[in-house]
Amino acid sequence: MTTDISRAFIEAIPKTDLHVHLDGSLRLSTLLDLARQGGVELPSTSEAGLRELVFKDGYADLGEYLTGFAYTCAVLRQKEALERVAFELAEDNLAEGVRYFEVRFAPQLLAHEALSMEETIQAVANGMERARRAHNTSEAVRAGRELPFEFGIIVCAMRRFNKAMGDHYRQLLTVLERAPRRDVYSIASLEMARTAVGLRDRLGLPIVGFDLAGEEAGYPAAYHKEAYSFAHSNFLKKTVHAGEAYGPESIFQAITDCHTNRIGHGTFVFSSDMVQDSAVQNPQLYTEQLVEYIASQRITMEVCLTSNLQTTPSIESMAAHPLGHMLEHNLSVSICTDNRLVSNTTVTDELELVSRHVPVTRHQFRNLVIAGFKGSFYPGSYTQKRRFVRKVIERYDDLAERLLPGAGEPV
Repeated sequence: MTTDISRAFIEAIPKTDLHVHLDGSLRLSTLLDLARQGGVELPSTSEAGLRELVFKDGYADLGEYLTGFAYTCAVLRQKEALERVAFELAEDNLAEGVRYFEVRFAPQLLAHEALSMEETIQAVANGMERARRAHNTSEAVRAGRELPFEFGIIVCAMRRFNKAMGDHYRQLLTVLERAPRRDVYSIASLEMARTAVGLRDRLGLPIVGFDLAGEEAGYPAAYHKEAYSFAHSNFLKKTVHAGEAYGPESIFQAITDCHTNRIGHGTFVFSSDMVQDSAVQNPQLYTEQLVEYIASQRITMEVCLTSNLQTTPSIESMAAHPLGHMLEHNLSVSICTDNRLVSNTTVTDELELVSRHVPVTRHQFRNLVIAGFKGSFYPGSYTQKRRFVRKVIERYDDLAERLLPGAGEPV
């Protein structure tokens, strides 16, 4: 049964975005402005030109998709720029009804001699907090007509890096020039985890999670086991980009070696044909058991539909996306944007893709939306989170009763 949920309804309901990269989600006008201020040369000096040359609707492959990050990172290596972009990203989400938001980025990618990792995180927190405070002190929120806005920060380590990816990485690779690369990657991620926990505990910053991003094939999450063990031991929640460009084994490793609470993408979770470990005698059974474990433990899948369609050639259309299978297997799934600028999308756009192209019932659609709130790394106490989620559910059900055809029927 396909839903008859309209875009107007999707715009009205409270939403989340649990997987969105700061450096992939700038406003084009801001990118142009910051480039002019910082003397950064772009392929075009107009929004239309950048859309044609860099930030397209479609990409040939993942390599082309990632091209734009060289430009966005180049303009984000100043505190003022980071605070501005974080504030604007929060504003853009607020404008489309997002009421809980987790922004992620790699501080080591942006840090340099005049900008520490700590300062990058503080700047992002300042920008997000400014937007949160403005919304939450409004008369509509105080009167209960609007839900409050809450956010968290997820810091990313990189599976691999090179000297061209930033000053911090260049210095680290120079100092540890004789060390095996996998050891350098491990040292960098542990440094990132320790910094995140320190800032959370010392300054009270809303750092809610630790992530591992970057190239999967050839750079296993096991390299970063020590960093994840440190995060786990210090009660910092974990997510891992896994199953985006590699098979079920990558997801298995994220769960077993990294204690992950959520999976970023998980696109190939059902692809038993991609299992390469010779010790796995029955890849189909291995995959089925992995899926069942993910479902039973409510490990939320952070699904980014447009991004997957743009970067994964084997997914030729929404009909070929594994989201439908995820729902059939009762996985906890939250719909996310990944990169608002690079993928030219919003949370509303992503949920509309579901309503138009995936055979979901109203109840399944409701579960998708609520899963974002339930699966969040909410920065407050569990009691506060439950109270917030209850308000969200009440608001959703009220809007469904008033705005959907057949009002009053069970959703």
